[in-house]
Amino acid sequence: MRKNSILRACFPVTVLLMASCNSNPKFMQMEPKSSDIFFDDLSYTNLQSFYHNNWKIRTQPGHPGMEGATWSTEGVSFHQVDENEKNTFLRMTSITDGSGENTRHTQICHARKYREGTYAARVYFRDEPTFGPDGDEVIQTFYTISPLKSPMHPDYSEADFEYLGNGGWEEGKAPAIWSVSWETFQLEPWTKVNEYTRTEGSLSGWHTLVLTVADDKLSYYVDGKPIGKHSEKVYPEVAMSINFNLWFMIKSEEEAEGRPYDSTELRQYQQDIDWVFHQSNVALTTKEVEKRVAQFRQNNINFIDEVKEHTPPLPSPCGL
Repeated sequence: MRKNSILRACFPVTVLLMASCNSNPKFMQMEPKSSDIFFDDLSYTNLQSFYHNNWKIRTQPGHPGMEGATWSTEGVSFHQVDENEKNTFLRMTSITDGSGENTRHTQICHARKYREGTYAARVYFRDEPTFGPDGDEVIQTFYTISPLKSPMHPDYSEADFEYLGNGGWEEGKAPAIWSVSWETFQLEPWTKVNEYTRTEGSLSGWHTLVLTVADDKLSYYVDGKPIGKHSEKVYPEVAMSINFNLWFMIKSEEEAEGRPYDSTELRQYQQDIDWVFHQSNVALTTKEVEKRVAQFRQNNINFIDEVKEHTPPLPSPCGL
């Protein structure tokens, strides 16, 4: 585990994977390439159809989060917005009583075939548990990632939205969203090469997250508002998968002051995802993304995947 949050600037949101408003500025279109689209309205009624569209749910134990915790399919479910609407969303549910053995994390992963272009998702963040005592350091995410071939290997790519509704990373208890772009890292001893931006303030409720990877820059937006811009030093070199996870971070005694760190009462946290989108090799504004999504929905298109697999397809691990 990390000794110093400022030095570590957020834990990579998955484990070490060995060989695992509309103020967006208009970017110039990148070199002419195919501009293929991936869109999933997450309008599922069962896990079988979810798996059929190339999604995985993590079940393998390991970092990040509490030692001894499980990662389980039990944390994924599908729900209607209301009884009168056809629109559904995916819900991730994670639980803990403060012990590893009674902690369940949740993670979903799509195929590893994405790099440059626009990534977007409509998510619902929460600042408190849906039941049980509040105060855990819980991380709600949307991110892209590649496997790390070996510690500090330069051919690594990761870009994260991490929302901490109860604060954390040794930066106080105020809610904040972190945008983090990675060049590489190693777990032991903890060493990282990344760039990050912390934006304080509650984001409880529905929000549109957009990341553009273009012109040697990574640009992060929430509801069209820029929250981070990172340089070519952390620009993705290799293909990544699209992921979401919801997990608990172990707190030191100092961090746990005033929080239910020692509580054995069960508590449950949730994150909802309405849709996820990617368009390769082009940088879109938030309004442009939302317009495309609205058009898909008007035409009753729940799923489209034009993004080609590599030949042969790249391994797409979802945890260790």
